[in-house]
Amino acid sequence: MENIIIDGENLNLEQFIDVVRNNKKIELSEESIKNMNKSRELVDRYVEEEKVVYGITTGFGKFSDVIVSKEDTKKLQKNLIISHSCGVGKGFDEEVVRGVMLLRINALSKGYSGIRLSTVNTLMEMLNKGVHPIIPEQGSLGASGDLAPLSHMVLVMFGEGYAMYKGERLDGKIAMDKAGIDTIELTSKEGLALINGTQVMTSVGALTIYDALNLSKLSDISASLTNEALNGIIDAYDEKVHKARGHIGQIDTGRNLLSLLDGSKMTTRQGEIRVQDAYSLRCIPQVHGASKDCFRYAKEKIEIEMNAATDNPLIFTEEEQVISGGNFHGQPMAITFDFLSIGIAELANISERRLERLVNPSLSSGLPAFLTEKGGLNSGFMIVQYSAASLVSENKVLAHPASVDSITSSANQEDHVSMGTIASRHARDILNNSRKVIAMEILTAAQAIDLRGNNGLGNGSEVAYNLVRSEISVLKEDRIMNEDIEKMEEIIKDESFIIEIEKKVGKLL
Repeated sequence: MENIIIDGENLNLEQFIDVVRNNKKIELSEESIKNMNKSRELVDRYVEEEKVVYGITTGFGKFSDVIVSKEDTKKLQKNLIISHSCGVGKGFDEEVVRGVMLLRINALSKGYSGIRLSTVNTLMEMLNKGVHPIIPEQGSLGASGDLAPLSHMVLVMFGEGYAMYKGERLDGKIAMDKAGIDTIELTSKEGLALINGTQVMTSVGALTIYDALNLSKLSDISASLTNEALNGIIDAYDEKVHKARGHIGQIDTGRNLLSLLDGSKMTTRQGEIRVQDAYSLRCIPQVHGASKDCFRYAKEKIEIEMNAATDNPLIFTEEEQVISGGNFHGQPMAITFDFLSIGIAELANISERRLERLVNPSLSSGLPAFLTEKGGLNSGFMIVQYSAASLVSENKVLAHPASVDSITSSANQEDHVSMGTIASRHARDILNNSRKVIAMEILTAAQAIDLRGNNGLGNGSEVAYNLVRSEISVLKEDRIMNEDIEKMEEIIKDESFIIEIEKKVGKLL
């Protein structure tokens, strides 16, 4: 495989996933090497001239007025990392850590940070060889950068902290030695350059939006199966209806549903059984479509941030200017992740309502209560709905916006913060909950189809049904449902589930 070229300008979501999940290697572009070297030359000159520049010859935050001698600049940078390593809680998954490292390399490669090329090469070697610093999840305010978590990444670069290497938790120095990577000594500006940025929240968010885009397709698939199980009316998915309103996500969802249900003998037309369906069936394009539009917005914003210079101060070599600004502030991402949380949560909300219609004999148009033929002796899918209801209720708590909160720090020098990393973690947790709910709906819909009598499913829904039944048998007597749910989630987590369906119906939107 060819390496992905990093230049600070062109990293996209698909390349990001290739590196963090598929372990594709990276290398720097010639242009980025040139830009980094130029900005480093300016930093070295300012240190030699003892020019007063924030973070280069001064302290940090409230200590920005404290001048540091050139003899102490190395000590200043190491102290910065050690003192800022205040993350707490469990460590991020390795794919998140890989994303953090990749995004920081990409940001530094733009040449606005004044870091040495050799330092960036060390971080790149760690990523390519699989030395993954243990980065605690909690402790970032999402302004001044993801200071605490990023500091834990840097600790390993100079042989402190802890890292995972080949499945083993090791002291940072031991991990670096085993991988054959030399540890470094930070010099002027470098500690600041490595931790001033939004790369932790953006890594979590990038993984979440990638999975959310897949979840959107899975939601349409699960909805199509439920539609057939309930003999749903497909007139509501007619493209004319959605074009009359004009929202792209809504139009795309209607098209997906009609593609998945094409050829079905189990759907109905308005007036055949009912005049109209309940909202959880009739309004799928409107609800799923709104989430699709949300996800498109979030993806656009995340890809901008993936290629952003988020350091402070920024070094502009052409003008020989060093400007202290606020590009480290996570607010653009915090609001985006809060919006993303809502978009994901709504897919689970409407999915749980469809699941309820499947198991409730008052709503299911003749299906047995809780989808078991020997009710009373067996509980069937009764508690599957309980579990889904619990998850969507938890999502409602997690979807409360983190970005509307702020708290002062650094003696009120940093008096407005974004909470963007909290927002990204909430979006990720909502995604994980929602995928479980969608898995439950697919499992329940397959059971309902069997009990209704499978008279012929649609082109896409038939593929989905067969994939489910190839792994999970119809429920005839009560069994441990947790095992079926976990197996179902495993099936839909694998992207081949969507790929197999798209082979039959074309690319889902």
